[in-house]
Amino acid sequence: MNPLDVNKDLEMVKSDDAEIINETPSTIESNKLAVPAVASDPISAPTDIQKESTVSDEVSDKQTSNVEEKPAMPDYNVFSKSGLIDALKVLIQNNPDHIKEEVEIIKQTFYKKTKADNEEQKKLFVENGGEEIDFVPEKDELEDALKNLLNEYKTLKAALIAQKEKDKENNLIQKQHILEQMKALVESNDDVSAHINEFRTLQQKWKSLGHVPAQVANDLWKQYNGYQEAFWDLIKINNELREYDFRKNLEAKTLICETAEKLAEETDVVVAFQILQKLHDDWRELGPVARELREEIWTRFKNASAVVNKKHQSYFEGIREIEEQNLALKTTLCDKIEAFDYSGFKTYKQWDEATQSILAWQEEWRTIGFAPRRANQKLFERYRSLCDNFFASKADFYKESKNQLNENLERKKSLCEQAEALKESIEWKDTTDKLIQLQREWKTIGPVIKKHSDEIWKRFITACDYFFEQKTKNNSGIRTIEAENLEKKKQLIEQIKGLEKSNDTGETVAKLRELMAEWNKIGHVPFKEKDKIYKEFRTAVDKQFETLNVDVTQRRLDNFKTNLKDITAKGENKLYREREKLVRAYEHLKNEIAVYENNIGFLSSSSKKGGGIIREMERKIEALKEESRLIEQKINLIDENMK
Repeated sequence: MNPLDVNKDLEMVKSDDAEIINETPSTIESNKLAVPAVASDPISAPTDIQKESTVSDEVSDKQTSNVEEKPAMPDYNVFSKSGLIDALKVLIQNNPDHIKEEVEIIKQTFYKKTKADNEEQKKLFVENGGEEIDFVPEKDELEDALKNLLNEYKTLKAALIAQKEKDKENNLIQKQHILEQMKALVESNDDVSAHINEFRTLQQKWKSLGHVPAQVANDLWKQYNGYQEAFWDLIKINNELREYDFRKNLEAKTLICETAEKLAEETDVVVAFQILQKLHDDWRELGPVARELREEIWTRFKNASAVVNKKHQSYFEGIREIEEQNLALKTTLCDKIEAFDYSGFKTYKQWDEATQSILAWQEEWRTIGFAPRRANQKLFERYRSLCDNFFASKADFYKESKNQLNENLERKKSLCEQAEALKESIEWKDTTDKLIQLQREWKTIGPVIKKHSDEIWKRFITACDYFFEQKTKNNSGIRTIEAENLEKKKQLIEQIKGLEKSNDTGETVAKLRELMAEWNKIGHVPFKEKDKIYKEFRTAVDKQFETLNVDVTQRRLDNFKTNLKDITAKGENKLYREREKLVRAYEHLKNEIAVYENNIGFLSSSSKKGGGIIREMERKIEALKEESRLIEQKINLIDENMK
């Protein structure tokens, strides 16, 4: 084989990953042909030797140099969305094989910015009084431009791939034709020395052609190598040039072995494996070495290849094992979502709690890596479908609920109009009965949209309060009675202050409660004295209870009972307002308890710090439950007074 041809072969760089032949060392060894050693052409040997020195140096430089560094990628995070579009327009003018990573970064950066814009729009929408569920992002025309550019990139990439495949098929046809010509020269009965130039031309033409389909590349190379070895064996090149050819091939193969041995230190096993495939390509293009060294040099290269192949195989076996684990985890997660029954949910609380569960599962899904490719897409489609079904059902519930809230709002507006029409009436008894009836009807109507809740309630209660204030002013004759009641309450406070503690605490508490009951029987006092006299009464009672060590909760309930009479005297509208306030406080406490109990579920008591946090949360939950029980008792007392 001509040394110049060998070294020019080494200069060929195969950049297409799809053409790398994943051939084990044992496979390559089996490809060696049992043919005589290659000899060089004695006629043009001196010229070839001179050329070979330069070419060999170039090959050595290429084999020991690292992969050409890519130019620094811009920081696309500082680009605007329109800037990203412009950058992508310029980028896709390049070879699609070289810009895949950069295109993906531009796409991800664009959608991150789009998401941030949408979040800002949603925040403004909510601050302006909108409901989060009603928010719909504005159409982004830049996104359409991005999608068009991405589609153009995909089209260019597909066209390039198709062209490569077409070129491979054309190269295969041309190389098969070259093999037929070589075969004819090898099997010719003529003097083969007359065909040296013709054979070299075929070699150069072969090397100038690009890749062929991977499934035939190995067999094609075997035929080519067999024909060229057979041809050069036939022309009886002199021993001097033959030894020179062997020596140059040995140097090139030794360099390949050294490069392959250094790959054992490469931390990126994928890069190491790809470089090894290129070295195998270069090895196959080289001619033989001296017969006594062939086994030795091949064994060295085979052993170096085995190290890299083993690391590569172990790496992908580890990835496959992790992917199988991810498959099991994702399948279990899908089973959980599929088994989650939300068909009977009727309240916002149920849907909110269910949403938290779904979001927690989605977050768990994001922490799990890829499943095997054979199942990954199908599994994701199942997961996405389950989540979409849940949120579609939730949206239907909120839509129906919103219609009901709007209907309740209209009914309450009607009651407001009726109350406003009655507030100027001087038919005190009849109007009082009518307003009380309107208040009872109000209680039967469900909630309205939150942003209208306070406004509509204030409108209704303002009309009712106005009438009852006018009614109170009309009953001015009660002023004298209120003054007498004030004196009675002052005397009662003095009795409470002077209450002596007996040996029997229960007896003393009973006396104190009798005095409190007597306080409740006394009627109203002048309005401007009401808060002051009540504060004196409560101070005196609390002091006695503290002395008697009476439970704080019971004292608070007793205080409420005392206040309840004053509230009842003002009419059912005051009772109803007090009850509404307590119900809202009760619901708030329940939600707070639920939040703490949910948070405990995410904490671990295995650490000292975690156990302390859990105990603190449990104390808070117990205090909130105690407060909710007190409020519940107060509501029951109001309900008893409203019957």
